[in-house]
This record gives sequence, structure tokens and C-alpha cells, in this order.
Amino acid sequence: MINLLDPTVVITRMFESGKFDEMLNYCKKILDNTPEDMVALQNSALASLHLGKFEETINYCDKVLKIKPLDVYALKNKIYSLEQLKRYDEVLTYCKIILDLDSNDIWALNSIGLSLNELDRHKEALEFYDKTLKLDDKNITALMNKAISLNHLGNFEESIEYYDKVQMVDSSLHEASIAKSQIYEKLGMEDESFLAAQGVLVNDMLLIKNNAKKNKCSVFHQFCQNEFEALNNKK
Repeated sequence: MINLLDPTVVITRMFESGKFDEMLNYCKKILDNTPEDMVALQNSALASLHLGKFEETINYCDKVLKIKPLDVYALKNKIYSLEQLKRYDEVLTYCKIILDLDSNDIWALNSIGLSLNELDRHKEALEFYDKTLKLDDKNITALMNKAISLNHLGNFEESIEYYDKVQMVDSSLHEASIAKSQIYEKLGMEDESFLAAQGVLVNDMLLIKNNAKKNKCSVFHQFCQNEFEALNNKK
């Protein structure tokens, strides 16, 4: 039988109800009596995080880390708060602590990459996205941000290739098609820019362009014809 007065049960109920203010106040009362209560400290950090109180989150995480220096949950909550406060150099420091514990922690690898991007260190960021993609070649965060990094570095063709990979994994991520379209526009490739904006993949672009040439029409008209035929086939 569940003890409804058990602090863990009470805190879980408040968290699931989204009552983060109540959850924080409840945890603070526990800490008034037992300052090193780990459940209360961890959940105070969690509640503060959801309330957008990032400095307070860091304070609670530091108290946890003083008791348990390698607590990954506290490290990740602290990292997330540091990201929100744009303290990216510190993010790198704490992510490396996690990677010392587990060199394959994808969350930490991506977080380092994102912070390096924010610090305008795009070439270094690529190293961490590559490490992630060796572990998970369909990781959207790494694919998308590798494409962004390559774009910043002027590696436009490779950037397009990675935006394409993003779309293959998640076709609903319209940011990829828009970014790809903008690169083609920058390169003066108007037909490709139009097709990319419609979510068309690179290999399919070549087919559309070849058919347009064969049918002696514009790429725009060929695309519209393809769409019309696809709709008719669904009926």
C-alpha cells in the first residue's frame, strides 16, 4: 500500500500536477529540518528549474554536488541552467565531468557542441557532433547542429547534405528545409532554393529538374504537375 504522506509520493504528485511553487515550498520545509536531505535538494533544483529560477537551481545543485560530487542528475540540471544563463564556458567544464564518467553520454556531447556553437567555435563543435553520430547516426540534435556549424564555416555543400539527413529522419522539421533553401539562395541556385523550401530532398530535386528539361517546362511547373498527379493518385 502506498503511503500518501511519504515525501517522495507528495513531491511526485505535485510535480505531475505542475505545482512547482508548492513543490519548492514543500522541499524547503524539509530542508529547514534536514539541510542535506537529497530528495528535497534534488527536487528543489527540479522545481526551481521549471520555474525559471536558474540561479536558485544552480545553488541547489551545488549543495547536492557538495555531498555527492559526481551526481549526474545534479550536473545535468546545473548545465541546463548555465545554458539558460548563457554561461557557456562553465557548461563545457561540467559537461566534461559527465564525459569523464561516461564518454558516450550523448546528452553531454551535444551540450558541448551547442555551447561551442554559441561561443563561435564551430569547427570544435563538429568534433562533438561527430562523436554523437558515431553512437547514433540518426540523432536529430547532432545532425541539425552539424549542418548549422558547417553552414557557419562556409561548407555549404556538406551543410546541405546534413540538412537532407535531418529531413530523412524527421520530415516534419521544417527548419531544415528552410535553412537548406537559404543556402541554395545564397549560392544563386533559384530552382533548388524553391524545391528545398517545399521539403524536397537533393536526389528528388535532380529527378524533378531532369523531368522539367525533358518536358520543356520550368522546375516550378514540373513540381506542381508532380503534386497534382500525387493528389489524383490518392483519390
